[in-house]
Amino acid sequence: MKKAFILSIVLLILFVTACSNSADSLNGEADGSETGADTEEIELTFTTWGNEKHIEMYEKVLEEFHDEHPNITVKIQSIPHADYQQKISVLAAGQELPDVGWVAERMVPQFVQNGILRDVSVLKDDQDFEFDDFIPSTLELWEHDGALLGLPFSTPPMIFYYNKTLFEEAGIETPNEFVQKGEWTWEKFEEVSRELSKGEGSDRVYGARLFYEWTNFALMLSHTWAHGGDLFNDDMTEFTWDSPQGRNTLEMLDRMMFEDRSHVPPQEEINFESGKVGMFPFMYSYIANLRDITDFEWDIAPLPKGPEGRMPLLGQAGIVAFEDSQHPEEALELLKFLTSKKGIQASSTYFVPPRRSVLESDEFINVPNNPPRESIEMALINEMDKARVYPQHKDWTKIESEIISGFDQLFSQIAEPADILKEMKQNIDPILEQATN
Repeated sequence: MKKAFILSIVLLILFVTACSNSADSLNGEADGSETGADTEEIELTFTTWGNEKHIEMYEKVLEEFHDEHPNITVKIQSIPHADYQQKISVLAAGQELPDVGWVAERMVPQFVQNGILRDVSVLKDDQDFEFDDFIPSTLELWEHDGALLGLPFSTPPMIFYYNKTLFEEAGIETPNEFVQKGEWTWEKFEEVSRELSKGEGSDRVYGARLFYEWTNFALMLSHTWAHGGDLFNDDMTEFTWDSPQGRNTLEMLDRMMFEDRSHVPPQEEINFESGKVGMFPFMYSYIANLRDITDFEWDIAPLPKGPEGRMPLLGQAGIVAFEDSQHPEEALELLKFLTSKKGIQASSTYFVPPRRSVLESDEFINVPNNPPRESIEMALINEMDKARVYPQHKDWTKIESEIISGFDQLFSQIAEPADILKEMKQNIDPILEQATN
């Protein structure tokens, strides 16, 4: 009896211990305290072509992401912009793509064709993400066949910088004053450029410079768009700049350079900061180069309008989640964080924000040495919905080379605008045709 009683006690203890261990094991799996997925140490790679200041900004903002996701470490990898597209393509071929990364507008056609951008449409229905806060024009580049293949973080529209001091000295109304009167047209721009121009030799002051680099003809497209023309037809099977609107654009440039001498001569590096250029168009991000100028007063204005209104070019860079990530859910969380209001607010120090709430915020507008709020609203905020993205084609490099060759002929005065555009068409149409076969 005694032995039987002792044996019963031992069996009871063993049973209770087993039940306790089983419960602990189940609890451990449920809360992730021992083997749950939340404790797995994960490293995500985030690629950019940013400079040191951009990377420092991201490192700081990612500290908060790490606080929210202590098991996730984000490695920032900077690749020079000139090498970025090729590098990503090589990584894709070797199935070594990063998890998340920057993508510029010119890279999108190839990456879409290669199928390496992940559909992140699920974010549209995420109430915490507030997708409706994105300005619609900033999303067009990333929407393909019903899929959302990325989200913008930098959306600078082209604007005019103008030397307010030169306008005052010449007794000419400023572009913003013409805007308020409804008179800021391309014809008025050309007229004002002539009136601002004066002097000779090294003392010459020019009314305008329409090129940042002599191979960058982006502003010319805004002039053509504003007059109802375009570079291609809708399905990009035909080069359509050889048109009355295209000729009008090149003829304006030809007049300003060689007849009126109101435009900086071809290949001469006389920039806006020198104080010898009245008006200069570029993206809003260029403002960082001007905030410390003390030699003259400057301001910003919207582009002139044509018969079809204003058509500023919208620069684009976005953040994407790449396909085949080993940690797709965590990569999506990182993309969501970087393009959230918080993430976009942090990056707005350097980039024009695509979220309206950030674009109109005091933090974005009231930066020291910025133009007045009224100018920013007039030139930037009110123009975002009218902006158009750069033409996208997988063979854009070849097409661009032919267009640049045409401008070289214009700059050298070896051909007339009509003949230049005709030759462009002869050389570019076969590229477009080959791309469709």
